[in-house]
Amino acid sequence: MPQAFDKGFRWVTDPSVQAKDKPDNPKESPGPESSSAPAKGPVQGSGAVNKDAVSAWRPTRNEPVINFVDSLIATAVNEGASDIHIEPREKELHVRLRIDGVLFNKPAPPIKMHPAIISRLKILANMDISERRLPQDGRIRANVSGKQIDLRISMLPISHGEKCVIRVLDSRAISVGLEQLGMDDDTLETFRSQILQPHGIVLVTGPTGSGKSTTLYSALQVMDGATLNICTVEDPVEYDLASVNQVQVHESIGMTFAAALRSLLRQDPDTIMVGEIRDAETARVAVQAALTGHMVLSTLHTNDAPSSITRLVDIGIESYLISAAVNGALAQRLLRRICENCKEQLTVIPESTAVYLEKHSDRTGPLYCGTGCEACHNTGYKGRIGIYELLVLNEELRDIITHNPSLGDLKAEAKKLGMKTLRDDGLQKAFEGLTTVEELIRITES
Repeated sequence: MPQAFDKGFRWVTDPSVQAKDKPDNPKESPGPESSSAPAKGPVQGSGAVNKDAVSAWRPTRNEPVINFVDSLIATAVNEGASDIHIEPREKELHVRLRIDGVLFNKPAPPIKMHPAIISRLKILANMDISERRLPQDGRIRANVSGKQIDLRISMLPISHGEKCVIRVLDSRAISVGLEQLGMDDDTLETFRSQILQPHGIVLVTGPTGSGKSTTLYSALQVMDGATLNICTVEDPVEYDLASVNQVQVHESIGMTFAAALRSLLRQDPDTIMVGEIRDAETARVAVQAALTGHMVLSTLHTNDAPSSITRLVDIGIESYLISAAVNGALAQRLLRRICENCKEQLTVIPESTAVYLEKHSDRTGPLYCGTGCEACHNTGYKGRIGIYELLVLNEELRDIITHNPSLGDLKAEAKKLGMKTLRDDGLQKAFEGLTTVEELIRITES
């Protein structure tokens, strides 16, 4: 049994939720999970938290599966991981943690423990432990070293068993203010002024894992919840926000983004956050909401800020409506920060960096890197910082959009009007010693 995991773990317990399912074949799930009685370490589901029942629990030597699961989650939280991957292979089990956007291998137990580990997690997340053929999703709440942590569990059947991915949602992530996201002063003030407009749409764009949700949550906290009716439509609701009315999407029962958004418009909202614009119906309702006097914040999956305009056109929204409704678009990425513990100035510039700088920058100055230490897992990086590209629609750009410009023409015009690109912002942060050119190339050029 691996010993490389942290302790100091406790579940937030709701004794009113009981585990009703048990495996079809108890032999496949050794240990406490094979019993139909409630699981020993303390959570029988992800229902409402009973604060009076919160208790600490220490695993014993006779409970290796429970010990492993709790220790793995505690390790992930203490090392700042965003995701835990438990992947069965033919003869071994792989366990990996995603830290600062990169997966790291961790010691794993024998493959024979895999069914019991999966059963344990299913019981905690109130899933059907007898169902191994279909994907399942669940949620767990825990307390690690005094931190309230929500865990989103995703089970997916693969060729050698069920793969489990656990998303670690730390409530501290939403307490980050706009000024802590890494925007330069000009971008910060412009973005703040855009989200405080009385109506219109502000889009935040980027791939999965680029920090879009954190930016939107930070934007909502800038607003005055005491005088504004702020509503969100999310899938799922990741964090609870004070003074915000949050709606969970349930597509299986017809509660889609568009349906929820239509209902919210009858709730006298001032500001609406839509978790993601995925289809023409949602986009059309969002545009109508903006045109009728509401502030709408949402996300899109595009590579840069100008692409958000052409993406809306591709979805099916008329260009004149986009021109009238959209105020701006913020594209972003997350780059790994140079570890401050082992940071040093580069004496020799790598060839790839020199070629990139010669092509894209005329700026000169010292560059830095991390040499690798125990604090950063010998990677040279610890933590992440955002780079941003903010497109604000002025009258000139609005007029251009109504004529359905190509993406290239729109980008060129935006740059001519002073838009700083993701590359420009990344290079600035590299010369400031916050990240490296290699990291910028890895994130933006791949």
